[in-house]
Amino acid sequence: MKTILLIMLSLSLLQGCSYRPIIDTAGRSSASFNESQAKEISNDLQHCKTIAKENTTFVGNIVYWTLSPTMDTKKESLTRKCLLGRGHNVIN
Repeated sequence: MKTILLIMLSLSLLQGCSYRPIIDTAGRSSASFNESQAKEISNDLQHCKTIAKENTTFVGNIVYWTLSPTMDTKKESLTRKCLLGRGHNVIN
């Protein structure tokens, strides 16, 4: 009974976590080294979080998290990949 309660508590805490990527806005991305993408960060972050949310489920996030060597959820991973694809230098 205690194990089930502990698992439920852990899952509810994990669900409340909000991913906030650390982005080097002064740096230049390798895709367009001559042009900074910092001016687009707010819009890109909003879009990437929406895309990640629409393409993940709670259970999928937990399964991905348990198998991930970096302990990322699938939503975090998709958000990071989206930002990198848009030319941002994501540190974390």
